[in-house]
Amino acid sequence: MFSHVTVGSNDIARAKAFYDELLKPLGLVCHMSFPNGAGYGLAGGRPQLWIVSPIDEKPASVGNGITIGLDAPNRAAVDAAHRAGMSGGAKDEGAPGLRTHYHPNYYGAYLRDLDGNKICVVCHKPE
Repeated sequence: MFSHVTVGSNDIARAKAFYDELLKPLGLVCHMSFPNGAGYGLAGGRPQLWIVSPIDEKPASVGNGITIGLDAPNRAAVDAAHRAGMSGGAKDEGAPGLRTHYHPNYYGAYLRDLDGNKICVVCHKPE
């Protein structure tokens, strides 16, 4: 359904270091890196998550109510990504755990990246 998702950053070098570690447990790699951004996706795939400096050259800001949901292959990957994010300076918005009000196997964790973008790492599979 989606081609890609883009979030803004005010410090691309710092954001790239953060996302390199956060996305590792999910099997996502940096396909493109340039002074104003980086593109991530599955190995052998194409970039589908972009971290960029806003094109209009105004400061990056977060959208109220926007969450970027990243699919994890298993619950251990959710845990590892959350740990990596927290180690990289993220703000915790919800520790890893089941959220059965979404569905019985929804295992997710929520955090805010270094620019305040809300990220959810989630596994929809049974343990």
